[in-house]
Parts: sequence; structure tokens; C-alpha cells
Amino acid sequence: MLEEDGHYRIVKDALEGKRGIDEQTLSSLSIFEERLERLKKLDRLFNDVDFSAAVQKLISQEDRMMVC
Repeated sequence: MLEEDGHYRIVKDALEGKRGIDEQTLSSLSIFEERLERLKKLDRLFNDVDFSAAVQKLISQEDRMMVC
């Protein structure tokens, strides 16, 4: 559970501008993306669940960083 708290804190701090987008941020975002996809596969009830616009923006920044 402590590790999970760390992922939440890392993403929260990145969203608040308290930390930059680094490997830890990207890793935490990836973990949350995987978990959401597993939920969507588990039950279609979750199909309409998505990340907030702010998190989606971070994810798009991650995608751009991966291209560079």
C-alpha cells in the first residue's frame, strides 16, 4: 500500500507543478493506465471511466517525451 501511495503522490505533485515529469512520474502514470485498462476489461461498467483532463495532458506529454 505504501508503494501505491507513492504513485498517487508522484502524479499529484506533477499535476500541482511541485515536481517535473521524470521517469518516476511516467512510471506511475503507466501503472495507472494499466490498472484502468484492466478494470475496463474486467467489466464494461468501467468503459466510460477515464482520467481527468489534467492527467490526460500529462499522459500526452509522456507520449511526446517518448517520441523525442
